[in-house]
Amino acid sequence: MRLLPDDRQHGWAPYTWLFYFCFFLLNPIFNHAGWKEWVATGLGTVAFLALYFSFFWIKCPWNLFNIAGMVLLGIGFSPFNAGACTFFVFAAAFIPFAVEKESTALKLLTAVLAVVTLDWWLLHLSGWFLFYGGGLASVIGVGNVYFAQRNRANQRLRKAYEEIEHLAKVAERERIARDLHDVLGHTLSVIILKSELAGKLIDDDPQRAKAEMADVEQTSRAALADVRSTIRGYRAHSLEAELKAAKATLETAGVTVQSESSEVRLTPAQESVVALVVREAVTNVVRHARARNCHLRLLPVNGNCRIEIQDDGRGGGAVEGNGLRGMRERIEALGGTFERENSTGTRLSIEFPLKAKLDH
Repeated sequence: MRLLPDDRQHGWAPYTWLFYFCFFLLNPIFNHAGWKEWVATGLGTVAFLALYFSFFWIKCPWNLFNIAGMVLLGIGFSPFNAGACTFFVFAAAFIPFAVEKESTALKLLTAVLAVVTLDWWLLHLSGWFLFYGGGLASVIGVGNVYFAQRNRANQRLRKAYEEIEHLAKVAERERIARDLHDVLGHTLSVIILKSELAGKLIDDDPQRAKAEMADVEQTSRAALADVRSTIRGYRAHSLEAELKAAKATLETAGVTVQSESSEVRLTPAQESVVALVVREAVTNVVRHARARNCHLRLLPVNGNCRIEIQDDGRGGGAVEGNGLRGMRERIEALGGTFERENSTGTRLSIEFPLKAKLDH
């Protein structure tokens, strides 16, 4: 008999375990008991069922009182009903699930065995009473020590899985938040720049203004596609395309760009991160730096990939915003470093290893 401390997890199983209680009813049936004995048997049955089912709902170790009640029923009914040994069996079966430690469970099982033996000796009961109430109860109780520990281990495992699932959801939400910030922040900045430029050119150069507005429409459509793919989690970023877009964005904002890049073998995951970092950095230059010049460098250095983005603008504050924090988290996830200097303009220095990621 394997009893677990929550019948909600086992459906009808706790009801099937009540089969063992039939031994308590056999004695009055076979002995043709009188009405007084049947009344006592009925009261004992009600008391046992209350203790039995409430055990599943009372938290440990308070359900030890349920076990003590079963032992008292066994002592009280054993003088005139040998089937009362079943109360000791149920008490022994429940003990491992009411205490956390195996040693405590074994001590309590020993105490129940001692009570049964003393009851058998004082009342001069049959050997079958000692066999069932002591021997069978001990075997079931010791066996349930193993099942109780396994049940607790499974519960801890379920909690660990739930925690992992929760952390995964939180990480996914943070990923989507970072991606949306990077995608929309850059794209909206470009749209604003091109819209302002078109407004200034609409009278002097209508054709160019029209071209700029066409770019605004194309950029908006691309942003919508990026948002959709970001939410799905399948967005891939081309570094080459991102560098071209970064240069075009800076030039549209009136910033002179000097770009230096060498061939660097990146994994798709690394390329995606670098593309997002470049996008966010350029967005910050356009939005906040008020710079005239910007230098972009992408170079392999001693087995690492090094990225430098430097402008001659007004610099930034000491506190990192969401964009900078997102860049740092992405680079650190690759095992790299992220440094920012803003004494004269702003200089971002990013470096992460290539070989380990490629081997992986």
